[in-house]
Amino acid sequence: MGKALTWVALGLGAVLAVGGCGTGGAAEVKQDPNAALELWTRTTPGGDGEKGMKKLAAAFEAKTGRKVTVTAIFDDFETKLSQRAAQKDLPDIVMNDSSQLGTMVSQGIVREVDLSKVPGTDQLLASAVASATAGDGKVYGVPYSAQASALLIRKDWRAKTGLPVPKTWDQFTKLAKAFTTQDPDGNGKNDTYGLAVPGSTKRGYASWYFSNFLWAAGGDFITKEADGHYKATMSTPESTAAVKWFRDLACTDRVIQPGAATMDTPPTNETFEAGKTGMYVVGPYLMPRFDKSLGKDKYEVVPVPAGAKDSTVLAEGGSVYLMAGSANQAAQDAFASYVISADGQKLGMEGEKAFSVQLPVNKSVDVTTIRNDPRWKVYADVYRDHARYAPSIPNWTPIRQDSADTINALIADCGLNLETEMSTLDGKLAAALSKQGIGAS
Repeated sequence: MGKALTWVALGLGAVLAVGGCGTGGAAEVKQDPNAALELWTRTTPGGDGEKGMKKLAAAFEAKTGRKVTVTAIFDDFETKLSQRAAQKDLPDIVMNDSSQLGTMVSQGIVREVDLSKVPGTDQLLASAVASATAGDGKVYGVPYSAQASALLIRKDWRAKTGLPVPKTWDQFTKLAKAFTTQDPDGNGKNDTYGLAVPGSTKRGYASWYFSNFLWAAGGDFITKEADGHYKATMSTPESTAAVKWFRDLACTDRVIQPGAATMDTPPTNETFEAGKTGMYVVGPYLMPRFDKSLGKDKYEVVPVPAGAKDSTVLAEGGSVYLMAGSANQAAQDAFASYVISADGQKLGMEGEKAFSVQLPVNKSVDVTTIRNDPRWKVYADVYRDHARYAPSIPNWTPIRQDSADTINALIADCGLNLETEMSTLDGKLAAALSKQGIGAS
């Protein structure tokens, strides 16, 4: 695609020095306003995510006459992107998780976004824009979709226990115990559990899931100091208390499904829809699946109960990353503008399954005007009022992975000393922060 750029190998990836894209070093790429856009989306090939993205691309082409080819990749997405980087042939647009911002910026494969050239960015929610803003204060992506965590509960099971929707951790634990011990499915067997947990170390799932509880308890993985540097804070009283509570669910109360420490999300999803677990903290993207497999009358969607501090949960989403070296930057900007427009957001939310926008990031768009389902409003309210994104640091992945390794070990081995593990984890996190040049001295 004519990407005449200077490339440097770094670790497993490829780092791009891009002149004219905010990082300096190489000549501008000659622009071709008629060049088609190549778009990569992180989703299963042939699945609903790909269908939803193709629907958006087709609408953009019909509106602007600019062609976009969509490629869906799920397995080894980062590896394949690095391979294309090494070949000096990046796709023009990558639709990827907002949490990948720091990594992609560090690799130098995305260009800085000039918001003045992307019409409609003034309508974005401030929290969404912040998710696309790197530690240097510059914007390197255009957020197009958001999501937050809420609590799914087997409504029919809860009715049998006579317990209320939990509003506190104590009530949450009580309901989890009831689901584990009171045979809520009525099959006469001791084969149900209170909470579904993807506790695997794979891609840091244990940490990803636990963050919903850590922040609500007033703890944190890392905290930013007044001088802009970060320190590790998993051994603080608040963080340690949160880990102890979560670990007790597995080791003392035994309300988490067996084998949780080896499960990522696919098998964990199956425990909920198969009637093995009664509660699950997760985003809205699984509702279409569970509506079909369970029936929407069988479960309810409520805010995650408040912890010792508040009701903070994990916010996530997707961003349009404008890849460095494109021969058609004007079309990149135009595509991003369309996706965040009211029309693009509404189209992205349409459909029962093949939708590409979970919750709108355009503040003029109300999710309930597209989805006449009060459960989506629960998610939208949680996102706006109680959700936070992972910090925008150069590379969040090692922080998530190191903490996932420790949390996983603690729920898998109930004999480990909690305080020792937290102290050791803080040492690992501090080393990771120092390696990125942002660690507190």
